[in-house]
Amino acid sequence: MGDQLKISGYWLASGILGVTASTMIRATKSGADAVVTKSIGLVSRKGHPGPVLTSSHGGLLNAVGLTNPGIDEFANEMHLLKEAKIPVILSIFGDTPEEIAIIAEKGEKMKPSAIELNLSCPHATISQISHSTKLTSNFVQAAKEAVHLPVFAKITPNASDYVAIGKAAEEAGADAIVAINTVRGMKIDIHQMRPVLGNRVGGLSGPPIFPIAVRCVYDLSQTLSIPIIGVGGVSSWQDAIEMHLAGASAIQIGTAVMDDLTIFSKIKSGVSSYLGEKGYRDTSEIIGLAGGR
Repeated sequence: MGDQLKISGYWLASGILGVTASTMIRATKSGADAVVTKSIGLVSRKGHPGPVLTSSHGGLLNAVGLTNPGIDEFANEMHLLKEAKIPVILSIFGDTPEEIAIIAEKGEKMKPSAIELNLSCPHATISQISHSTKLTSNFVQAAKEAVHLPVFAKITPNASDYVAIGKAAEEAGADAIVAINTVRGMKIDIHQMRPVLGNRVGGLSGPPIFPIAVRCVYDLSQTLSIPIIGVGGVSSWQDAIEMHLAGASAIQIGTAVMDDLTIFSKIKSGVSSYLGEKGYRDTSEIIGLAGGR
């Protein structure tokens, strides 16, 4: 069983700096309350051909393609993180419920605080999972049956009915919903007249997707009774407050970390001042207030 993880505060999102223990430790020294690893699969994976990253309209488009060393190899990094006594959420992905159960079992032995299921990377085959209530349910159930850890389901804003997907995950036993993953996007080089990314399509993150993330968190919080972990374009304490008001208990920060690793401390300081001014003691008192809670 992992250490009891409180679903609150500001965490390093999956995929940004989450590959090595040293960078994740740096994030916690800069104020992150927990870190989410890069998504790890059963075996090592090279990912998509380059270019895998480009900027667009104030955000980042990436089509890395779930590059990772595989769950057995990743044990070394997890060991270093546990030695550093850092709350770590292991992000995993698999092509089938059976595969996700195997990875989750292997992952549990590394003693993370929780497991995050990446059901929705928009530039990989697993993108289809969180478009289907049945698949989402099957994957969550398989992971829950395999481990005794909290299991979080990370879902996509690209699904036609993401609230139904969130509900399916909740009913299958998910302990929290992580919303949202990146938004499918594309950039074309007007001089070469072809897509910039090697995979053509990538996932957009950063400030441009923030209003989408807020809408999804708000909608999900109106229906679900499990906590929602908000992620998507948060880059200031004002964004964090907005996300909490929409219904997020904890917030993950990704793209903004690439510009400023001290973002966690800055957000905490701003949120603390805001709460004091408004007469609140803790963020738990404002979660979902914009939805009439």
